[in-house]
Amino acid sequence: MTMEVAAHSLFSGLQGGLLNDVVLRHDNGVITSISDSAPPATSPRSLLLPAFVNAHDHARPTASSFGAVGMPLESWILRSALGTPVDPYLTAASALARSARAGCAAMMIHYTRPSGTMPLVEEAGAIARAASDVGIRIAFALAVRDQNPVVYGDEEPVLSGLSSNDRSTIEQMFVRAPMSPQAYIELTDAIASAIAGPNVDVQLGPAGVQWCSKPLLEAVAENSAQTGRRIHMHLLETVYQRAWADRHFPDGIVRYLRDIGFLSERLTLAHCIHARPEEIEMIAASGARIVTNFSSNLHLRSGLAPVAAAHRCGCAIAVGVDGLALDEDDDVLREMRLVQMVHGGLGFQRTWTASEFLALAIANGRKATGAPGTGALVSGAPADFVTIDLDRLDRDQIMPVDPIDLLFARGNASLLRDVVVDGRLIVRDGRCTGVDLPAIETELRGIYRAGADRLSGFQRAWPQLSTSLQSWFEVQLDCR
Repeated sequence: MTMEVAAHSLFSGLQGGLLNDVVLRHDNGVITSISDSAPPATSPRSLLLPAFVNAHDHARPTASSFGAVGMPLESWILRSALGTPVDPYLTAASALARSARAGCAAMMIHYTRPSGTMPLVEEAGAIARAASDVGIRIAFALAVRDQNPVVYGDEEPVLSGLSSNDRSTIEQMFVRAPMSPQAYIELTDAIASAIAGPNVDVQLGPAGVQWCSKPLLEAVAENSAQTGRRIHMHLLETVYQRAWADRHFPDGIVRYLRDIGFLSERLTLAHCIHARPEEIEMIAASGARIVTNFSSNLHLRSGLAPVAAAHRCGCAIAVGVDGLALDEDDDVLREMRLVQMVHGGLGFQRTWTASEFLALAIANGRKATGAPGTGALVSGAPADFVTIDLDRLDRDQIMPVDPIDLLFARGNASLLRDVVVDGRLIVRDGRCTGVDLPAIETELRGIYRAGADRLSGFQRAWPQLSTSLQSWFEVQLDCR
């Protein structure tokens, strides 16, 4: 059945512009036409935009609720184990619904912390079911690591400072027999067989070069080349990862990735904060994308990524929330605004216009997640779009102002009314239609509160572990 949406303004996206007083028609998940109309009689006025993309995330609970606050990644990543999913479906549904409510048609799930409550193929199935219920497209990559579970090297100096009970707790939680490269490839194949489909893109997900051996990275590169499967990986997020990479790859970590065939248009790299100019150029030349995660990088004290420089040398840039938006609310619109404000230019020199940045972030994000098309709102494209309350955005209405400029001056997720993905209305008047997000979050809080003592041993070990981690990184990988 053909559906119609009237809009006072519509931003079509790549190579497009702003259209006024239009009707968008869609049928069976596809835009069938966009035509002129009389000014809509409805109030408030509406602005129609291509739906957004959260191009790097992990579908986890809010980290600050578990005390993972104001610490560098190397401590944060261990501390956040307190937020291990207690129910994979509920946890994923919560994260996906927050992303949908913020206007996202697609989200990358780089799944770094399985619940341990069920086989991994079943857990992936629960996450795919949550995505289907929410109505959002996903890319799913099971993160894999086979080295350096505690620090980027020998963890003995860290563990030896703990009591025997505390050491046993940490070893049981983090120091486990790694999966072989072949077993990981086979597991990814099994997950793809179980959940891959038009709205689910299964990818390969090495966690990061410091956590993955050369045989594992090379196996991933080979499998991707053979199958065409996309790869999603963290790279050079922190100063300590930079120091580790320089020590273990004196000829250059990105050069090594290029030489083994890892770099390609199938690859998306998260962060790249400490990538050097020549490395950015290699990434750009390969056709790979970089996802920047501005607020997460601030929360974790990781630094500012060279986003503008990467864009200037032709690298495709996307935006991710990484589970740590500025206010931990998954507001990808605010995240895009922050990236634009910090990297959009200096003085009269512009990196891009606001409209150009919005279009490229959506198009590159869709490619990173395997979502079809560029996101542009044109006839024949997927019906993925959001409706913004234009009266609230342009609250003063004193004189005509470009609504996209206004969006990047003051927009946030609270202005979103409706979100349509694949022709399905997944958010109506700011509320998810497929799941009850407030009820899910209430249920999750209750489960976590009731089970707060289940990791009491880890909480007891944390103060000494935290001190030992800081000492190890400052001594072993001092990068000052």
